Amino acid sequence: MPNNKIEVATLGGGCFWCIEAILQRVRGVEKIVSGYTGGTVPGKPTYKEVCSGLTGHAEVVQVTFDAEVISYHDLLTIFMTSHDPTTLNRQGGDVGTQYRSVIYYHNEKQQEIAEIVIKEVAPYYENEIVTEISPLATFHDAEDYHQNYYNNNTSQGYCSAVITPKLAKLRQLHADKLKS
Repeated sequence: MPNNKIEVATLGGGCFWCIEAILQRVRGVEKIVSGYTGGTVPGKPTYKEVCSGLTGHAEVVQVTFDAEVISYHDLLTIFMTSHDPTTLNRQGGDVGTQYRSVIYYHNEKQQEIAEIVIKEVAPYYENEIVTEISPLATFHDAEDYHQNYYNNNTSQGYCSAVITPKLAKLRQLHADKLKS
């Protein structure tokens, strides 16, 4: 009998390598594709074009998950506590609109839950949350070398300096939601 609780979320929280590595470790997450959405330029953008900041696209991950194992609410809570949702168009050293904090909703229910989660996590941050909540536009897969990036490049400088500490924080805050 097929599972009718498979859902898709599209999230941007800076570099897609970080969000991908974090959410890959969450129980119930079945698939993650790094990509781009939210831009105004026609056609499929390239990484170089998106990095220019001129296309309007955000680096995002599209997450396929089993809602019977991890709810959309819990997935968003993990997402919102795994990056800094208070910095506009910036995550650490990554600066530009392509690194914005954004939740792209697929339906009205996801929009409602996103608004609730932001209100719930807001008291934990000193500064105002600037995470954008927008309807999903066309999603474009990123180039193959961006997929499963952290797992394929753990010793790369960015991975060890930026992503590994985020994974440690994830284990500290959400151990009960992680794959064993």
